[in-house]
Amino acid sequence: MRIAYLSSLVFALMTSLSSITHAAPAVNTEAKAPVAAQAASSEQAGKIDLNTADAAVLQRELSGIGAAKAQAIVKYRESNGPFASVDELLEVKGIGKVILESNREKLKVN
Repeated sequence: MRIAYLSSLVFALMTSLSSITHAAPAVNTEAKAPVAAQAASSEQAGKIDLNTADAAVLQRELSGIGAAKAQAIVKYRESNGPFASVDELLEVKGIGKVILESNREKLKVN
């Protein structure tokens, strides 16, 4: 008697879980696609272009960059031309590997 009751209970539980798992992915799949697209576009939109940003933007958006370092970045760009890569930022006096690595994800060059 106990085995029959237990078997019926397990069958009922498995049946209800089966119907839940088949219905859930259809709703989640539709909802995830736009969110992933928005995250990718906002990630690109939030990056600072080293070749167009002024000193105020650099100072405000980058960690470890004060007024003097932001102005040094702009002066370097004006005298040497546009940055070819984010790594070229190491050529600016006062910018070291630690500052570059802490800001790498925020920076881009066009």
